[in-house]
Amino acid sequence: RFFLHYADLTDSSSLAPLLYDIRPDEVYNLGAQSHVKVSFEVPEYTANVVATGALRLLEAIRRTGVRCRFYQASSSEMYGSAPAPQNESTPFHPRSPYACAKVFAHHVTVNYRESYGLHASCGILFNHESPRRGETFLTRKVTRAVARIRRGLQQKLYLGNLEARRDWGYAPDYTRAMWLMLQQDSPGDYVVGTGEVHSVREFVELAFAQADLDWRAHVEIDPRYYRPAEVDYLLADCSKARLVLGWEPSVTFGELVRIMVEADLNSPQIRASHDG
Repeated sequence: RFFLHYADLTDSSSLAPLLYDIRPDEVYNLGAQSHVKVSFEVPEYTANVVATGALRLLEAIRRTGVRCRFYQASSSEMYGSAPAPQNESTPFHPRSPYACAKVFAHHVTVNYRESYGLHASCGILFNHESPRRGETFLTRKVTRAVARIRRGLQQKLYLGNLEARRDWGYAPDYTRAMWLMLQQDSPGDYVVGTGEVHSVREFVELAFAQADLDWRAHVEIDPRYYRPAEVDYLLADCSKARLVLGWEPSVTFGELVRIMVEADLNSPQIRASHDG
């Protein structure tokens, strides 16, 4: 019952025909160049996909007249250096081209909701992770390195700012929150997070401990991994999501780290490299 169709957020001519063909009940815009560090290197492309891409999709929905509910993946990165905890009323202070693009996409979604009556909701999701996280993202970079070090495939892991603090949760929990938003009679915007903050150092310590390793013997700081403009502290106040959606996270920070480390330790790819 799963069908894969092709379209491109940078090509408006591909979006309207797809909506006509499928006539979806719900549209979830999760498309992005979503790597913060990469957005500093390709800012124009990031804006084209993330910001203008959301506008193209919203305009395609409006022009086709397809009656669907729309979800926009907003991001905690939009808050940047805004004081924590951050909720739906906290002013945005984006600190990267990615975050700036997400702010535009967020506001244009609100604009289309208010201007054209679209059932369009924004989920301001804080960091959500799982074993499916891309290997270039911090959490997966750490857990994959732990598994490779444990298997004797590498010795060092190079990281940037260990003191950055984030509100980390489990991706399947957050996917459930996205779905719940589109089941509401009225659209709205919701912050989704755990309400707990942990440093990169804490994540690293727990991940290495999960494999009985001392992180201090393997982690080195490399200035190349520092951002041009750092985001130091992101902490969700998700009171609205808890009250209106009845949403609660089900996986703790420690459980999340364990799930990711165990998945990489048991990865067929890493096992094959070790056996080879």
